[in-house]
Amino acid sequence: MRPIPWWALASAVAAPILLVGGWTIAASQQPDGYNPISDTISSLAAQGATDRGVMTTALAGLGACYVITAAGLRPARFAGRLVLACGGLATLLVAAFPQPVRGNSIAHSTAAAVAFSALAAWPVFAARPRPCAPLLTHFASGAATVFMLGLVLSFVLELHGGHRGLAERAAAGMEALWPLAVVVTSEFMIAPAPQT
Repeated sequence: MRPIPWWALASAVAAPILLVGGWTIAASQQPDGYNPISDTISSLAAQGATDRGVMTTALAGLGACYVITAAGLRPARFAGRLVLACGGLATLLVAAFPQPVRGNSIAHSTAAAVAFSALAAWPVFAARPRPCAPLLTHFASGAATVFMLGLVLSFVLELHGGHRGLAERAAAGMEALWPLAVVVTSEFMIAPAPQT
């Protein structure tokens, strides 16, 4: 039996592709005033954005990928898988509650805060005392959580600054890449159990 089912590996690969592909394609559809350094990912899916369905679909797919990856990440502790799945569900809510044309949506902001927090915190909950995968050690998982929380904090501090888009992309990108790194190292560095 493989440590990671093929569908979890596929969802882990798809997550960063959906995120980066979504923001790249959606940004290319915006008027000349859009700036990915200062403008957020959410503004690409906001009401009134040009072709907002591109980023909305990418965010929904990303959330689904997190839930699917969590379901198949068997080497991780259940608590970490649950937190990762919660981050995925919150990402689905980010897609479901877009920002309005003007102002802010409390539902969107709350869902985004939960998603960013859960996706940064899940590694520390997934760690095992005697892991069979290198990225599930307490050290690696703790370092990943601290690093990702630092990226989220830099985004929060930049919310009203000129680099909020860049800060958000750094945090979201790392949060999409970490499950892939854990899945790949778990899949290829754990010896399958012998057949009986």
